[in-house]
Amino acid sequence: MNRRKAIRNLAIVSGGLITLPQWIVSCGVSDTTIHQTSFSIGEQEILASITDTIIPAGNSIGALLVGVDKFLQKLIDDCYEKDVQDNVKTQLNALENSAKAINKKPFVDCTPSQRQELLLKLSTSAKKEEKDFFDLLKSETIRGFNTSQKVMQEYLGYKVAPGHYYGCVDVKSADHA
Repeated sequence: MNRRKAIRNLAIVSGGLITLPQWIVSCGVSDTTIHQTSFSIGEQEILASITDTIIPAGNSIGALLVGVDKFLQKLIDDCYEKDVQDNVKTQLNALENSAKAINKKPFVDCTPSQRQELLLKLSTSAKKEEKDFFDLLKSETIRGFNTSQKVMQEYLGYKVAPGHYYGCVDVKSADHA
């Protein structure tokens, strides 16, 4: 037996065994678990409360169950300009301060009706920044919810390939003699 070949094969197998656990772990990691968000923990909680207020769970699934809050974090971080990102964070903090001033408690601890009231004030605000913030979060929450896999497949009946293809179908032809 060739010792050099055996040592080389042993080194290859050892290297594979050392890296195998990392390969297995990385195959199970989704993009939502490794996304480094620029939102603080408090801002994430407020964003989650906003999505839950816009589309609450009720008798069916809600926005939080399908991960719309994580979708919004990634969307705002990756797809919007810096001025929009800054406005979102500023308005999240302003919403928190409003909740504390009006309801004497943080936004996440407010009842759904109190949160809804605070958000409706933003929707009718004369300040462009507040209205833009509300319009952005409302439209993107709805889009994120409607395009989630669970909603698309279970409630909207989406199929990747609509219809069924029958490859072997007899075709009757008429003789034209």
